[in-house]
Amino acid sequence: MTGAFTNALFQFISTKTQTVRKIFLNILFAITCLTPVFAQQPTQKFKTDIPLDSIRVSDPFILADQKSKMYYMTGTGGMLWKSKDLKEWSGPYKVLETDPKSWMGPNPMVWAAELHYVNGKYYNFATFTNKAVKVEKDLERRASHVLVSDKPDGPYVPMKEPVYLPAIKLTLDATLWTEKDGKSYMVYCHEWLQNGNGTVEKIELLPDLSGTTGEPKILFLASDSPWSREKEKDGKDRPNKVTDGPWLFRTQTGKLGMLWTSWIYDVYTQGVAYSESGTLDGPWIQEKEPINKANFGHGMLFRTFEGKLVMSLHSHKDINGRTVRIPHLFEVDDSGDKIVVGKPFIP
Repeated sequence: MTGAFTNALFQFISTKTQTVRKIFLNILFAITCLTPVFAQQPTQKFKTDIPLDSIRVSDPFILADQKSKMYYMTGTGGMLWKSKDLKEWSGPYKVLETDPKSWMGPNPMVWAAELHYVNGKYYNFATFTNKAVKVEKDLERRASHVLVSDKPDGPYVPMKEPVYLPAIKLTLDATLWTEKDGKSYMVYCHEWLQNGNGTVEKIELLPDLSGTTGEPKILFLASDSPWSREKEKDGKDRPNKVTDGPWLFRTQTGKLGMLWTSWIYDVYTQGVAYSESGTLDGPWIQEKEPINKANFGHGMLFRTFEGKLVMSLHSHKDINGRTVRIPHLFEVDDSGDKIVVGKPFIP
């Protein structure tokens, strides 16, 4: 979710003493109060007939809505784009209506929004950050939350529970998964900036998704990855600390898998893991190599109205010293026990 520069800077900070780390973090967070480099996109004017590669958005999520026969794309920033054919899009539309009196404050940052249709309702799973509220280690309060709407294009409003996860726990990139027994779960990341080794976790949702119940469970750690890398202070490689963008799926053979993203040094990279038990409880076995080419990440899968399985994700590109995130689509084959990412998908 963050750019390569930010990721590299945090890796540098992690090699320093506690005092030096605190100084660097204070400087960095002061900078981000003025310039939200972490996730938000510049304000875009409303347009029609926009090609997908002309849209600038991180963490692109596409809902193929069977009721309206329309594709809806959202992501970081929380805005919405619409398309009938995946070729040309209109937007962005503002669809989130958060409560300014809640912990989110009047103008929260929004990361990695997702849309899910469940039992006649549409749910927006998103990460919200209130820069004015600090938790431990002087980190900004950030948490995954769920909003609801009767329509895919909103407005999405809060449900009854003001908090889904502990207020002092920095969580992000929540997604929805329903097990074969009918129980639904929020699957999310616990921020590596807080725990030092990012995790992917699950927590059970209430039947109407209006809140959580029970205790969270760690599914795997960032350090479980055999392919992600960063540098230790002595120059040796170690697994990267970042867990980002979990997305769950089943192959046509019934195998349960999870896309998730980390880094190989300063390159955003998409990985995948598979559950040996076929349930969220795992154990989760990480693939040895990334699922596709470098510089792509935060992937999710959807089927077109014609039945083709497609992966949506974004790339990073440096334009005049500024990191730009561009959405992309790839063909995917899920006929075996493991998915295979193919060529770029052209609608």
